Amino acid sequence: MEYDYSKLNGKIREVYGTQAAFAKAMEMGQTSLSFKLNNKAEWSQDEMEKAMDLLSIPRQSVRTYFFTHKV
Repeated sequence: MEYDYSKLNGKIREVYGTQAAFAKAMEMGQTSLSFKLNNKAEWSQDEMEKAMDLLSIPRQSVRTYFFTHKV
């Protein structure tokens, strides 16, 4: 099952400008971030929590950003 990370991508651009800057803030490689955003690797629970903190995403919005299915 694939997830739609377009809303997450938009928030990353809004807050950090680039995926590279966000990857650095996440202390993760750009390739790892790209894999996660393109459904080639899964987000860990800790990574989701850290991303939400860095992007100021409220916890109740986790489904919108990380669990929206692609149609």
